[in-house]
Amino acid sequence: MKTHLTRRGLLATSLATLVSPKPVLAANAPVLLELFTSQGCSSCPPADKIAGDLKNQDGIFIVSFNVDYWDYLGWRDTLAKPEYSKRQFDYGKSRGDMQVYTPQVVANGKLHAVGSNRSSVRDMIEQSRAKALPVDLSLAVSAKEISITIPQQDFEGEATLWLMAVEPQVKQKIERGENAGEHITYHNVVRNLVPAAMWRGEAFSGSWMHSAVMPDGCSSCIAVLQRDKTGPVLGLARII
Repeated sequence: MKTHLTRRGLLATSLATLVSPKPVLAANAPVLLELFTSQGCSSCPPADKIAGDLKNQDGIFIVSFNVDYWDYLGWRDTLAKPEYSKRQFDYGKSRGDMQVYTPQVVANGKLHAVGSNRSSVRDMIEQSRAKALPVDLSLAVSAKEISITIPQQDFEGEATLWLMAVEPQVKQKIERGENAGEHITYHNVVRNLVPAAMWRGEAFSGSWMHSAVMPDGCSSCIAVLQRDKTGPVLGLARII
């Protein structure tokens, strides 16, 4: 569902690609895939299914962010948060193209593609895996706290350390709007997004209360270090 009234054209293209086989992935650098989706978007269910296909692939850190800007179409997204919509728009600003639509997948904070187009997503993953991420993150999660360490290294500028609390699967019946009557499964749903710290190349060690980061139902935590706030991803770590 693309803004500026282009989502209908995308739907036809997206559905045509569903016959493509699942991507065959090289075991190289890890890739963060952020799917921006909406319960009020009729183009999104195929992308939500692809997210489910990808979530068990080695080295693929795929998460779903539900956005709220289609709520006016008749159904209020039960998983959406305004900050998730803002994150997607901030990506558009960071890239300089302001292309914001659903379903959209952003890879490692740089590339983007229509989330229901398997071949485009596959190509984007392969491009992203061609170069290793420059920063090593160490992530530890206990019942009481979440801890991150980052080694010192040469780095100019600043980066944001994000913590993403992820619920593996959410099933939702849509009662109104474009997907009325559908039962849709959402995969690796981000339920809390925490800007945990800023990093400028120094050796870093930090910890946060588990209860402040991880809501009930979340069993996975992903740490993401990216330039500025929504620039290229520099480092990734995950606890499942």
